[in-house]
This record gives sequence, structure tokens and C-alpha cells, in this order.
Amino acid sequence: MPPASSPDHPHGHPLDADAPDAPPVSISARLGRLQFHNSGKFRVLQLADIQDGPKVASDTVRLIAAALDAARPDVVVLSGNQIAGYDEAYAPTFRKRRWNGGWNRMSRRQEERYAASLRHTHDLVRQGIEQFLKPMIDRGIPWAVTYGNHDFQCGLDNAELDAIYREFPGCLNPESTATGYGRPRTSPVSGLPDERILPCEPGTFALPVCDVDRTHTVLGLVMVDSGDYDLLGGYGAPSPRALAFLADAPKMLGARCMAFQHIPVPQYYRLLKEVSATTAHAVEGYRAFSGRHFVIDETTTLPGSYLGEGVSCPDQDSGEFDVLHAARYFALAAGHDHRNRFVGKVDGVALAATPTCGFGSYGPAPAQRAVRLIEFDTRHPHDPRTQLLEFGALCGKPGSHKAYTYALNSTAPSPGETIDLLDRPGLIRRMLQRLGGDRHIRRRR
Repeated sequence: MPPASSPDHPHGHPLDADAPDAPPVSISARLGRLQFHNSGKFRVLQLADIQDGPKVASDTVRLIAAALDAARPDVVVLSGNQIAGYDEAYAPTFRKRRWNGGWNRMSRRQEERYAASLRHTHDLVRQGIEQFLKPMIDRGIPWAVTYGNHDFQCGLDNAELDAIYREFPGCLNPESTATGYGRPRTSPVSGLPDERILPCEPGTFALPVCDVDRTHTVLGLVMVDSGDYDLLGGYGAPSPRALAFLADAPKMLGARCMAFQHIPVPQYYRLLKEVSATTAHAVEGYRAFSGRHFVIDETTTLPGSYLGEGVSCPDQDSGEFDVLHAARYFALAAGHDHRNRFVGKVDGVALAATPTCGFGSYGPAPAQRAVRLIEFDTRHPHDPRTQLLEFGALCGKPGSHKAYTYALNSTAPSPGETIDLLDRPGLIRRMLQRLGGDRHIRRRR
């Protein structure tokens, strides 16, 4: 990030988010839309799989707050499964699958009771959402949300969840209507009055990011509802409408895009190497890939990549990756697999697996729960750098024992990603950057 005396920090000192009337931590929020800074940088923070009930684990909130203070992102992306819809608090309205519903078999009295239960669930969900959004709201950082396979299980559909999120400051999720496909609109509560958002459906929309002079769109951030479950078994896929929007968004924005969603596509397996079951650290694939065993392919992934569980993708290939490739997307970031943390390129598209940042469900050791920082540079805007910001490094020891670790017989992740995007450059390095001499520090992809 730029030094405190740069034009991006007009007050000449670090911002104090707790100070009265402090300006937003997000530089884009201060400028009124998502855009690159005078420093030539733009930052996104991805939060994957908070996955908790009405009482969000305090360590989850600690990690989010610490990461925001360390990274000072322009925008935060919540990539699905914020809500653990199976939590016992939502038992009266729980739906295992979206198509499970008892309305047609209910008496009028049962319907009234269920409606009352839904209102209570609504209040509980809002209570949980407020807790994990508070760090962003307090710091004036805008945020965008998509959905996973557990959010709806509380009994509220994505449109109802979208409406709850829009009650909070900073929300970039636009209202979606049948006739509003791709028609630019603003989000009144986003704090970005000049941001023109392209809507599709709840959880699927596009955000343009413009250059520092606001003359053109440099790139797009596309949020995708990747579905939940398939009628035939396994995980679902984006709707036909969402797939069409994925194809159209780069044309509508006039720029290449990066997508964020919950469930990974099957092509993530192409970043792995198939091995025998007896190979050290081998992990069995999921469903369509079961009976086969894999390890990270170090020739195609970045240093520090780690495979902690089989990639839980849909059984059937929906063709989403082909859409991304044909539309020249440069990257896709997904969550869903709480213990996976790897990045690599497939046919020129960077695929990132981001671990859970939550402490309310399974995952890696508490110290390794993390959020993903993605930094874009105007000199190479479609080849961003990325780093996982881990709880242990930012917060130290967890304050509770709520989180539990899955697959304890697996090896610990290798020593993290080798790049440090939080490094504050010294005088010599800043001089080299001005002369364009820092390119050697960029990691190859």
C-alpha cells in the first residue's frame, strides 16, 4: 500500500477506524466508486465460509477485523456459506434441499406457525450477519456477497437473504428483477454513489473497477451464485441465467473479469497430480473423482499450495469453465473446501482455492484459518498477486475452542505463500518501484 504521505492518504497519517468521523479505510469508498488509486493498486479481500449460526465465533470476527486493518482493502467479497443453515437455531425452518418444502401439505394453522418460525429465523440470521459485517461497517469498507450450499438451509431463499444484507451499510448487492438483467444501477447503501453495478439475480452481479482517472473500466469483479445441490445428487451449478451473465459481463463492462463463487469447478482437479493411494499426503477425490487419489501438482501451482481434502465440485461439468475461458476471464476464486489452499493456472485462467475464515465449522488448525488478499496493479491488472492472511500471524492464539480440525492425519500446510503483500517498502524499494525496477519480485504464474 502507498506510504502515509501519498495522495491516497491526504491526511498524512494512518487512519484510525475508531476515531470520530474518521474517513473510510477503503480508498475506493472515499472516492465514491471502485477504482485504482494514485499508487496504481486496487485491493480485494475474500472471506470464504464463515459458516456459523446466530452467535458468530469471536475468533472469526477477530480475524476479519485484523485482516481489514492489515490489508486496508477497497472492497470485501464474501464468497458463500456465510450462514450455517443447518445450525440448530434454525431447526424449525431447516431445509436440507431447496426443493424440500412442506407448504402444500400444511394445514392453515401449521402454515401460520411456520410463518412465525420464518420470522424468528429472519431475526436470528440478521443477528449473525450483523456480527460478521460489523468490522467492515466500522471501517467504511464496501462489500459484496454471494451464496453457497448452506445459506438457504436456514429456510430463507437467496432473495430474502439479499434483502437482509441490503439493510446494512456498504452492501453492493443490487436488487435483481426479471427485467433488470445487465442494466446498470447503483446500490443506495453501498457508500459508492458512482458505482454502476450490473445485476443478474441474487448473488450474481458484476462490479466495474475503473482506472484512477475514471476514463475506462480496467477490470470487472463478477459475483456468481454457483448453486447448491443437484437433483441427481452431488453439488449444483450456476443457473442458465447466471451462466449467460458470465458470458455477457465482460462484453457489457468492456473489460476482462475475475469471478468469485462458492463451489469450485471440476477443472480445479487439473491443478492436482493423480497418484497411488499409498503416496505420501495423497487425498481421495470427491464423488465423481472418488477412488482416485491426488496431491498438489507443484509444477502448476504457486509455492505454499496445499491440498487438505478432495475438491468438492459438481458431478457433472456444467460448462462454466468453458464460458470463463471463452469470455477471457483471467481468474476464478472459490471457497467451499475448508482445508484447501492453492492457486494455479488452467488454460490461462488462474484458479484459487481459499480456505475457511470461520471458527464455527471444520477446517485447518485455528492458526491457519485465513482470508485471501488479492492485489491488482495497473501495470499488469489481469495478473494479480495474492496472499493468505492467517489467524495465527494476525491474531495469535484463538480465544475459544469452538473450531475443530478435520483430517488430523494430514500433513500441515507448507510454510505459506512466499510473497508478502503487507510489506511496507523502504526508501530504496520505493525508488525502484518508481523506476519500474521491482518486477523481479513478482511471482511467476
